Amino acid sequence: MGRLIHFEIHVDDMERAKKFYGEVFGWTFEDWSDYAGMPYWGAVTGDANEPGINGALMQRQGASPQPGQAVNGYACTMGVGDYNVTEAKILQLGGQVAMPKYALPGMAWQGYYMDTEGNLFGIHQPDEHAK
Repeated sequence: MGRLIHFEIHVDDMERAKKFYGEVFGWTFEDWSDYAGMPYWGAVTGDANEPGINGALMQRQGASPQPGQAVNGYACTMGVGDYNVTEAKILQLGGQVAMPKYALPGMAWQGYYMDTEGNLFGIHQPDEHAK
C-alpha cells in the first residue's frame, strides 16, 4: 500500500515558518540540511507512539503560491484540541483565514488557513456535537 509517511511544506523564510508551526502546533525541528543539500528542517509533529506523521520544512524552489490560486498539491489538516484557541494563534502569528470554521455535523469543526508562506492547511477539532 502507498501509505502517506512524510510531508514537505515549501517555505520562503525558514525561520518565520519554524516560528509559525512551532508556536501554533508545538512542532520541533531538526536540521537535515546536510542530508538534503539545501535548507531542510525535519518537523517532529508529536509523540511517535500516537497516530500521525512527521515531515519537513524545505526551501521553496520556485514562485510562491498566489492568492486565489487553485491548490496544486495536497492540503494537510492538523488535529487540534481547541479550534478557537488554535485559530487565535494562527491569526496572531500572521496566518490568514482561507475558509472559515464550519461544522462536519456530528463529527468535528473544520476550517482552512494560509500560513506565513502562502500555503494552505486545515485544522480539525473532533466534536460529536458540532452542527
